[in-house]
Amino acid sequence: MHHAYIFMADGMEETECLTIVDLLRRGGIDVTTVSVMKEKTVHSSHGVDIKADKKFKKVDFSDADLLFLPGGGLGVQNLYAHKGLRKLLKSANLEKTYLGAVCAGPSVLGKLGILKGYHVTCYPGFEDQLKGADATGEGICVDRHIVTGIGLGYCVDLGLKLVALLEGQAVSDKVKAKIQHPDCVGRIEIH
Repeated sequence: MHHAYIFMADGMEETECLTIVDLLRRGGIDVTTVSVMKEKTVHSSHGVDIKADKKFKKVDFSDADLLFLPGGGLGVQNLYAHKGLRKLLKSANLEKTYLGAVCAGPSVLGKLGILKGYHVTCYPGFEDQLKGADATGEGICVDRHIVTGIGLGYCVDLGLKLVALLEGQAVSDKVKAKIQHPDCVGRIEIH
């Protein structure tokens, strides 16, 4: 079984976080949500309190196949401020563990110098923090072990891409069909 760790901080975009958690779990991936705050419960950017599975200092990340960073301006600042997380991301990058981030999340990787020479995407306005990366402006960008998304609107497809990378395209396609993804059931017409 593959293992993913999703990092949570006060000010994060809750839907970006939980959409990825949901889809990975549907794909059979063992997911642990990890608070980088003093408490397990984080206060999201839209006023939703969410309790993480564990606090950072209580986790052994040695089995990580994916480390994921949601966006949210304040959330990203809190993620980057965590010394242990910065060290973990640098180490995981050297081991070519999948690193995923969405919206403003890629800026954490950029500030750490991890994105130099990679094609990535991020929420518009954060490109200057991607330090040496080629910011494509695409909805989702996969370059080797770095997987990035531009924002919340792409999180379902981003989650499905992460499932495909970890568990295979067939598993991702099954999840896609079960959630009634528009690619499987047709487009919604609004009159």
